[in-house]
Amino acid sequence: MSTSHSRPAIGASLYFMLAFTLGAYFTFAAVQGDFGVFRQVQIKAEAEALRAERDLLRTDLAEMQNKTRRLSDDYLDLDLLDEQARDVLGYVRADEIVIR
Repeated sequence: MSTSHSRPAIGASLYFMLAFTLGAYFTFAAVQGDFGVFRQVQIKAEAEALRAERDLLRTDLAEMQNKTRRLSDDYLDLDLLDEQARDVLGYVRADEIVIR
């Protein structure tokens, strides 16, 4: 009478351990890697912040271009010129009272 002991094959155990390790690694890389889900969300948030900053800069640029055009030789806005002279040079009219 022979009794055979069945023990798990070492090769099969190593195969499943390797498969589990590779699966865990690729899952981690898909979530937190350089091109993972978290990085994609961070990139989208940065892109949205940069778009908002770009729009703000475009608005500032349009305002500066408008003021520059209004003070140019071809088109002179006397109200803007008066405002700039008062602001930059500190001019006041003789009939005005300055409160500080």
